[in-house]
Amino acid sequence: MQNKNYSEIEKDIDHLIWKSGERKRLFDCPILSVNSVVRESQDGRKGTFIEVECPRWVIIMPVYRDESGAYQVIMEEQYRHGSDSVTLEYPAGIVEEGEDPSAAAKRELLEETGYEAGSLKLLAAMCPNNAFMSNRQYYYLAEDLKKAGGQKLDDNEQIDVFSLPLEDVIENMGNGIADNALMMAATGLLARELKQREGRQEK
Repeated sequence: MQNKNYSEIEKDIDHLIWKSGERKRLFDCPILSVNSVVRESQDGRKGTFIEVECPRWVIIMPVYRDESGAYQVIMEEQYRHGSDSVTLEYPAGIVEEGEDPSAAAKRELLEETGYEAGSLKLLAAMCPNNAFMSNRQYYYLAEDLKKAGGQKLDDNEQIDVFSLPLEDVIENMGNGIADNALMMAATGLLARELKQREGRQEK
């Protein structure tokens, strides 16, 4: 097996790329579309693969310091129909057609929590599941928070909002009620960002 370091992993990948051929729409619904796509490898293999198109999404991590200087995170609890359970999550939502992801992040944060962010930083833009999904998820750190009003939820939304210590979020995300994998990814990005910030401050 060849050993590589991280700076080398995006080099010499052209031989792994498959050429796309005919694409057919198989199914449409309000939150996703399903396509079949014919693809051919560079050594001549050919197959038909499933591709799921979903809207782009944003996840917003609203963070502030309490009176003691400790980080707090604004979190939500809501019922999720896919898992038939209540989950603990960060504010999140769909990027509307033609909308900039940063504008969607500000809008969703305000609608779901009533807070505005004076500072918004994109931490990552990632694919939720590269195996069959084609959309991207945008992860934003929101700071300089200001209460600007109440919730403005969709007709079928019911969301409880509260704050939790960042330490508790990092320790418990991925367990029990906090079992949303995308939120676990967001927690990792948040922890990395704050660790790097502390490192810069120490220099």
